[in-house]
Amino acid sequence: MGLRELLIPQDKVFFDLFEKQAGIVKEAAWQLVALTEDFTNVKDKRHAIEKLEHKGDLLTHDIYNQLNTTFITPLDPEEISRLAASLDDVLDFIDGATEKMQYYGIDAADSHMVELAKLIHMSTLEIESAVKGIRSIKDPRYVEERCIEVNRLENLADDVLAHAVTDLFKTNDAIMIIKFKDIYEHLETATDRCEDVANVLSDIAIRHS
Repeated sequence: MGLRELLIPQDKVFFDLFEKQAGIVKEAAWQLVALTEDFTNVKDKRHAIEKLEHKGDLLTHDIYNQLNTTFITPLDPEEISRLAASLDDVLDFIDGATEKMQYYGIDAADSHMVELAKLIHMSTLEIESAVKGIRSIKDPRYVEERCIEVNRLENLADDVLAHAVTDLFKTNDAIMIIKFKDIYEHLETATDRCEDVANVLSDIAIRHS
């Protein structure tokens, strides 16, 4: 640690905020799995996820406010901004997918939706672990391994989407095709946004190791 860091303590509040944000993302993903596996009380379950999305927005706002008022930060300001934004994006797409499930009035989530939801949830578990790992970055390899796993899960989601769309176009129901394809793509994009988070975390681990 240099003289500058000794004289001006780095503010660790960002790590607390990021860990809370990652926890909310994980909770939303878990509730997404619960919704797709048991497609009942959709309005109430979707509302619970919407509340988490709003809570995540407030945390993101807190991070940006903290960034604007903190002279010395534990991470590069751009890294903080990118991580906050990418975590928020995951929440947005989870919330957006459930919104479409409700408003499109589908009767049930199919196996492809369930599988994509589970891949999102598994990705958020890895993200939460990686976020906790950047607090001290004692083991950058651990963080990097979590990020590699998120990338692997995103590749699996690509495959699920491809199979889902292939199966969908075997039907003759044009309205169903439009609705389901939109939901599939929203869910798969959530895994893309998880990969974005992993890329930011990987950059942080490498830069600060």
